[in-house]
Amino acid sequence: MYPVLENILRAQQRGEALGIPSICSAHPFVLEATFRHALTTGRTVLIESTCNQVNQHGGYTGMTPGDFVAYVAALADRLHFPRERILLGGDHLGPNPWRARPADQALNQARILVQEYVQAGYGKIHLDASMACSGDPADAPLDKAVAAERAAALAEAAEAAFQRMGSGTPPCYVIGTEVPPPGGAQGDDTPLAITTPREVAETIELTQAAFRRCRLEAAWERVIAVVVQPGVEFGDEQVHPYDRAAAAGLARAIEPYGRLVYEAHSTDYQTRQALRDLVADHFAILKVGPALTFAFREAVFALAAVEEEWLAGQAGVVLSRLREELEAAMIQDPTHWRGYYRGDERHQRLARRYSYSDRVRYYWPRPSVQAALERLLHNLEAAPPPLTLLSQYLPVQYWRVREGLLEPTPRSLIVDKIIQVLNDYTWACGG
Repeated sequence: MYPVLENILRAQQRGEALGIPSICSAHPFVLEATFRHALTTGRTVLIESTCNQVNQHGGYTGMTPGDFVAYVAALADRLHFPRERILLGGDHLGPNPWRARPADQALNQARILVQEYVQAGYGKIHLDASMACSGDPADAPLDKAVAAERAAALAEAAEAAFQRMGSGTPPCYVIGTEVPPPGGAQGDDTPLAITTPREVAETIELTQAAFRRCRLEAAWERVIAVVVQPGVEFGDEQVHPYDRAAAAGLARAIEPYGRLVYEAHSTDYQTRQALRDLVADHFAILKVGPALTFAFREAVFALAAVEEEWLAGQAGVVLSRLREELEAAMIQDPTHWRGYYRGDERHQRLARRYSYSDRVRYYWPRPSVQAALERLLHNLEAAPPPLTLLSQYLPVQYWRVREGLLEPTPRSLIVDKIIQVLNDYTWACGG
């Protein structure tokens, strides 16, 4: 077992509030902030990709598991971050990208998916076969026993892939799924159903039995966590805060299982204390992604405002028009936001920029947006703005610059804004 995970499991068994943030983003600024932050804390970083984001066909990032491993390693090397302190995880690995196909075809693709993740060097595998495929009953959620059998089949494929490698640390597994489905709630008013203790027991017992039928007892010993819904979620304009009293029964339900902990998804935008309470209540793995790209967007928009104030009308300066380029990209291709943002045009315009769902994160890689971002950074590097403008638009970073803790370069300011979020997670996880 990976030492960082073993330490967390043992600490949780002793009643200690120790956990780890799971960074669910491929954004280069987010990963740079993650590595720079970990260089100061000395901690191992857990970075995850989903089955839709990274798969054998490229996913929406265009990266296979091997590509993603190389991408992360290259960023780490550039920042002199030790590769041995990186743990990669696969999130929601299962038939979801192929759920429109018959179950046998979708499961075959999912087997290939988990095999490629393991062979690429991912050490933490979330097995999620909870979604119905073509031919499954469409009028109800997939039967939990069927989902458990399919998860075990994926574990069998992962174990076979590891055996073929001949060396290394065998993968650890996470089971279960949260409600609503991954990606953030689409409506702010949807009530959240906290997972019940009975549902936890059912998930564990059905999955363990399925592992046994596949003769995967050794793999079951490496199941470390169960994904549940503790009542945390976010939508367009609202964050559902963690209610410790409401989740007390769920928190206690994992204790009889000894070495198991919970994995909490969609913890973005929770308060520092709420995150700390989650870890104390055995939610030892805290998934975060949109909150990090939200912080990136806030920093970039602040710098765009600084650029406008500082450089508009100056001879020879071409402004980046970053906000306009981003809006144009989202209007030209509404695929990633239209199903998430409701209301009239005014509301949708605000949501495209400022929503907690942060669907704008899918548009940063667009060439026109990247070009605008590079121009923004170049303009402010070539003509550094006065500190008074930093005080106006990035007040926290302004004081860190004043105290000699931060260089006033645009890249450093952006990274530090993201680290503000990471600081909360490190504190909550016992750092």
